[in-house]
Amino acid sequence: MTNELSTNFTGLVFVNPFVLASAPPTESKRKILRAFESGWGGVVTKTIGLHPVENVAGPKTIYQRSSEAKPYVSRTKRADTVSHSSWNWELISDQPLDQWLPDLEEIKKTYPDRMLIASIMAGAGSDEEMDNWRKLATACVGVGCDALELNLSCPHMDRKDMGANVANDQDIIKSILKAVTEVVSVPIWVKLTPSTSTLVEAAAVAYASGAASISLCNTFPSIPLMDPETLKFEVEVDGLVTSGGQGGLAILNQALQRVSDISRAFPDRSISGIGGIKGFHEAFNFIVHGAGNLQVCTAAMEEKGSGGVGVKLIQELKDDLSDYLRRKGYSSIEEFRGIARNRVVEHSQIRRKSEDYNGGYVKSA
Repeated sequence: MTNELSTNFTGLVFVNPFVLASAPPTESKRKILRAFESGWGGVVTKTIGLHPVENVAGPKTIYQRSSEAKPYVSRTKRADTVSHSSWNWELISDQPLDQWLPDLEEIKKTYPDRMLIASIMAGAGSDEEMDNWRKLATACVGVGCDALELNLSCPHMDRKDMGANVANDQDIIKSILKAVTEVVSVPIWVKLTPSTSTLVEAAAVAYASGAASISLCNTFPSIPLMDPETLKFEVEVDGLVTSGGQGGLAILNQALQRVSDISRAFPDRSISGIGGIKGFHEAFNFIVHGAGNLQVCTAAMEEKGSGGVGVKLIQELKDDLSDYLRRKGYSSIEEFRGIARNRVVEHSQIRRKSEDYNGGYVKSA
């Protein structure tokens, strides 16, 4: 590992800026150890909670594909297709906290130079749930986790006081951060839902309440496709479906917009970029819009023969980033991070064909 890939993010030194996101690739000790062995700079665990969790009685994740010959999107594996996106309605980890804690401790002792971030989630609206946030935070930090990521963005929670269901409530954001920051001193990342018109305001509250970083974007709320011949959804249980989360390349441009919005509003604050990173090209775009840390999920899950942790992917990401830094003469990603920020402007600031254009208004006589 060359020094040029090392990054300092929220006060933590990552051997490289590439992190496996909170999802199936980080659902177990076995997978996380394999990820670190493969070279990932950090992982965010699959979200740990205290409430009972039971997934649907059917497939939890599907991958949607498209081709030039038949450009429609479908999970059906057809000739010459490429991955378009993922869709899932999986809930948070069903592994209890008491099982996670010794696993986390062993992982950190085995790879002390890698950053281990625990994703945690509890409810809202009561003293009991605030105590649950405190319990989760202190327990995970107590066994060596370097940071916490607060999951305020899961788009398919069955409880209405969790995940994206509460992410727009600024009072709840404040109360959760207060509960967590009063019991631990590690960096706190807050994973907000991208599906809101008040994202910048929510981020402002999170930063002001003690968040070291905002993580964007979680998967976008979505519905799977229905087959026109069978009239079945491509994933369903007893003929029924509900909102799930779309990830992968399908959300790349939307994720970049959200990161850009936060970065331009808070240019001096940290952002962990997520959403459609399949290689260096996508990672580069998150960096130039202000992200100092890159989280990956779908591309790692899809890689064949890697156990779902992106063994080849992380090597490609590191090699391509190293090559880019050398070719451009950069010593680290900090030298080009945020360079696109000032080139994203309001629509009215884009040059028009005529100098007489008055921004959609009739000019006064």
